[in-house]
Amino acid sequence: SPWKGVVRFGKQGKLNPRYVGPFKVLEIVGDVAYKLDLSEELSRVHNTFHVSNLRKCHADEPLAVPLDGLHFDDKLHFVEEPVEIVDREVKRLKRSRIPLVKVRWNSKRGPEFTWEREDQY
Repeated sequence: SPWKGVVRFGKQGKLNPRYVGPFKVLEIVGDVAYKLDLSEELSRVHNTFHVSNLRKCHADEPLAVPLDGLHFDDKLHFVEEPVEIVDREVKRLKRSRIPLVKVRWNSKRGPEFTWEREDQY
């Protein structure tokens, strides 16, 4: 099958970038798809995308997400590493208590913080 070994490009976590690139357009496929020149890090991603999954690049460098600083797991999800735990809190749900930590993430887009369950860190 031509799809063997090809995986879908996904993200893990709500603060990960929705778009990466920019990438050069190699070919227009029909009325609603584009074939892109993807980098080597994305070699397992199929290189043809529907227009709904693309955004026009306006060549504004600060908004472009460089691939060299991003890490991908084996399913091509973004992996961003936590830098430090900056706060702690306990949420109460009925009779259970859930310890939470506020994590500062290492991100190319600037400082980002999320609340995570303490047992995950």
